[in-house]
Amino acid sequence: MSQQTEIEFKILLTNDDYNRIVHYYQLQSENFHTQKNCYFDTPDQKLAANHCGLRIRQLASYGELTLKTPEEVGLLETTDQLSAEQTQKFIDQQKILPTGNVANKLRDYNIAAEDLTLFAELTTKRAEFPINEGLLALDESWYSDQHDYELELEVENSKKGKQDFQNLLAKFNLSYKPAENKIVRAAQAQK
Repeated sequence: MSQQTEIEFKILLTNDDYNRIVHYYQLQSENFHTQKNCYFDTPDQKLAANHCGLRIRQLASYGELTLKTPEEVGLLETTDQLSAEQTQKFIDQQKILPTGNVANKLRDYNIAAEDLTLFAELTTKRAEFPINEGLLALDESWYSDQHDYELELEVENSKKGKQDFQNLLAKFNLSYKPAENKIVRAAQAQK
């Protein structure tokens, strides 16, 4: 089964802070890729009620169906790889893969793949690269009528990662502003 634990720290950025960090790391347009996230839940929001999130991520040549579920530390990501054709078909039909790792994991929550509906979409221009502290992602995202910037640091160890994240914020003279997960921001923008 394709599963991994995700431990990440994130902060929303201003446009100026985002551009300053892009310049610091000397990122060019070829360092960025675009991805579309399509978020699913049951009509009565069973996943949200269980602090879970489900998305299809559409990239240039393939897609991923990922269910994020809470762990003691971080989130457990259960993923099924999708071909580009499958990805587009499921997005067009506003459905998810009815079999596989994610469908099996959904059963832990008494949810069938058929119970899910698409409720929000978010498009991100992302640069992702390793730094000493972990895997850094710089995102510019668009959803509903919203547009925001975000820095994410994915780490292996929660305690050390938190200190490394605080050091990174200090390095760029950033005041910590908590960032909701993209799925939460996209859902709130729908209201």
